[in-house]
Amino acid sequence: MSDFPIISADSHITEPANTYVEYIDAKWRDKAPVMKDLGEEGDFFFVEGMAKPVPIGLVAAAGKKPEEIRVTGVHFEDMHPGGWDPRARMAEQDRDGVSCEIIYPTVGMVLCNHKDFDYKKACFDAYNRWIAEYCSAFPHRLLGCGQTAMRSVEEGIADLEAIQALGLRGVMMPGNPAVEDYDSPVYDPFWERAIELGIPLSFHILTTRETSPIRGPLMNGFLSIIRGCQDIMGTLVLGGVFERHPDLRVVCVEADAGWVPHYMYRMDHAYKRHHNWLPAGQKLSRLPSEYFADCIYTTFQDDWVAFQSADMMNWKRLMWANDFPHSDSTWPWSQEMLAEHGRHLRDEQRRAILCDNVAELYGIDLSRLH
Repeated sequence: MSDFPIISADSHITEPANTYVEYIDAKWRDKAPVMKDLGEEGDFFFVEGMAKPVPIGLVAAAGKKPEEIRVTGVHFEDMHPGGWDPRARMAEQDRDGVSCEIIYPTVGMVLCNHKDFDYKKACFDAYNRWIAEYCSAFPHRLLGCGQTAMRSVEEGIADLEAIQALGLRGVMMPGNPAVEDYDSPVYDPFWERAIELGIPLSFHILTTRETSPIRGPLMNGFLSIIRGCQDIMGTLVLGGVFERHPDLRVVCVEADAGWVPHYMYRMDHAYKRHHNWLPAGQKLSRLPSEYFADCIYTTFQDDWVAFQSADMMNWKRLMWANDFPHSDSTWPWSQEMLAEHGRHLRDEQRRAILCDNVAELYGIDLSRLH
């Protein structure tokens, strides 16, 4: 697999203590998210308006043994330095055999669930400034995604333009916009502008507010976190967004991909048997699975089912990721995992899933990665 650069389609930074305090607009500085040291309990990010602080234990647990992973009791200085130091990141990438990364926030995922959209806007603008500076150190290897609060369609469009002007390559969308839902025709100008700019839109796990409590043991929540992304994908497909905007491309991030073949079948079954449930006047000219196959990219880490079922979906929309430095990361044994899970893939599939699909979507110049 060394004859082409391997790209992670979903990696993360670890926001340092100054991310929001120093980069946020002055009028919000007193309310900016702030990191506090709670002694033996570890470091936490405290966010104005959110009941619970954000522990940092899981955000940089890549490479740790399961028995060493803990939510609390972790301090910022003990974590992977590449989370906030781009130069340290290069060595960490090289150790895992990764040449380039699409980078998402960490605390910023939690902030997507904040109920105050004005507060989110201020925090996301601050983050966009910080991540643009971080990625500028190695612009061909560190490709950042900015954030938008989606307070309005007009402001969302302005955010797309501002994020691209900062040199960032994509936009991480909040799961819940302020105005209606994403299948509403009011968002049509937003989708069209994203297409014109050629900027991919991503929906990441943990960025959608919970609408019901988690049932059963705590670990059951781990199994349910992909549901928020699935619901958005269904909303876009069945809500006619891709019917109206067939050139729109979105990314379903860190929700695995082995479920995609069954999900496409299930959408087709629902549409064939119950298309009368669609709103009056709304029709789909293609099967739901066809929109999914053309318009939706999915990222995954060690989901071996996705590798095994690649031929049951559009593998030109599959993108591997190492999720560094989070606790689910395959770092630093990604190469061993890929050799095992991907050994049955055809050469063209392997290169597409590990390199070409993400390179084409984000306009990555592969010649700069060798």
